Amino acid sequence: MKVTWAEFRKVWAITGTVVMVVAIGWALLAFRANGTARDAVRSDARVSIEAGSGVWRFEPVVATPGAASLLFFPGGMVDPVAYAPLLRDVAARGHSVALVALPRRGAFGGAEDPAVLARAYALVRDAGGRWVVAGHSKGGKVAALFAHAYPRQTAALALIGTSHPRDVDLSDATYPVLQVLADRDPIASIERANRNRHNLPRSTSRIVIEGGNHSRFGEYGFQPGDRFAAITRGQQRRATRSALLSALSSARATASTPDASRTTTEQAP
Repeated sequence: MKVTWAEFRKVWAITGTVVMVVAIGWALLAFRANGTARDAVRSDARVSIEAGSGVWRFEPVVATPGAASLLFFPGGMVDPVAYAPLLRDVAARGHSVALVALPRRGAFGGAEDPAVLARAYALVRDAGGRWVVAGHSKGGKVAALFAHAYPRQTAALALIGTSHPRDVDLSDATYPVLQVLADRDPIASIERANRNRHNLPRSTSRIVIEGGNHSRFGEYGFQPGDRFAAITRGQQRRATRSALLSALSSARATASTPDASRTTTEQAP
């Protein structure tokens, strides 16, 4: 049967539309916070949580005197609430935590929007104290941009599941820097991170979570392009929490050696 050009274009258009709808649907499901995350944004006897204007504040009911605070940026396209269990765990150990959403979830230039850094800077300035700046995936890019723009407001930098910084040079930074990677993460693989190590201080510490993947740094679905993890969500979250607590400790005094379960640690050359 002979197929006309008009019929071919119609079939092509329909196929393309179906593929696009399926891809968008998968993405919406993949990056949505799960039930564990949604439950974690409720205040209790240990942590008080407030949300507004794109910022979630996790405040310990009993704060640790002199403890550093954590400023956290979520991954691109990921529902920020997906990081609530991790950040609640950090707050429960005496640290104030601020989770700052990215405009348009980091898409269409949202991660590079100057308003993100301005909002985060105002938050840190008004709160005072010492702040560890952290982020996952594209949120790691935003954290690096913040640290580059506001070094005096950055007591330490924690880069979680990201190959950044690619666009800024932090090699002369005097604050502690920590990379947290997973050995089953092809999106922010160790190889990709190594390509940008020249943009980090030689003193940068690295933790590799064995069996972890990209998606399980937060509580959301299976991200397109990821590999399946060989450890549970809880195990990866505890390892990440341990790394963040080490970064917070290093911001108070001298740099400490991270101690995350099922991890290996190496020093950047």
